[in-house]
Amino acid sequence: MNGGDLPTITYRRAWTKARAEVLSEAEYASPLGRRVYGLRHACLSTWLNAGVPPTQVAAWAGHSVDVLLKIYAKCIVGQDETAKRRISEALGGG
Repeated sequence: MNGGDLPTITYRRAWTKARAEVLSEAEYASPLGRRVYGLRHACLSTWLNAGVPPTQVAAWAGHSVDVLLKIYAKCIVGQDETAKRRISEALGGG
């Protein structure tokens, strides 16, 4: 090669082989990391759900905040109580 991009099939084959070598049969049969992009999606979703500010996640991911939230806002769940507590604390309560 002359330093260009790898053909998609090349890294897909390598990824499939790596998954088969390191995952159990059940894990391999699951959607866990079936696509490389799936790992990125899981990572960014996890960061957002852990409470990492979207501005930081966007910077780490190389996205604008606008693009990040268009793609991942639906993945943010279960933060209502934490957000309410932070607001209360910011206002000098609880």
